[in-house]
Amino acid sequence: MTDVKANTGTLHPLFHPAAHYASPADVLNDGELSAPEKRIILSSWASDMFAVESCPALREIPGMDHTIRLADILAALRQLDGGDDDPPPGGIPMRLRRPWAAAQQR
Repeated sequence: MTDVKANTGTLHPLFHPAAHYASPADVLNDGELSAPEKRIILSSWASDMFAVESCPALREIPGMDHTIRLADILAALRQLDGGDDDPPPGGIPMRLRRPWAAAQQR
């Protein structure tokens, strides 16, 4: 990880979010950011650019002293969309109906 030496009081959170937020929940709970600004920060953190090479489910954000789970970032993005925190359930496998199979059943 990189060691960012910056005066966090003078940096804009949108341009240097790692200097202001320690987790996706911190981003969501910031009342000064709009939903699109929160989405920008969280989406940038979810980027493959920050994926830990040996563990792609983790993100290593420059300026943070810890890794963040991709699942936590995606859950925060779902909350912004007004969805629940759980991913949608899996569907029932469906077979495409074949016209020739229907004709054989008659």
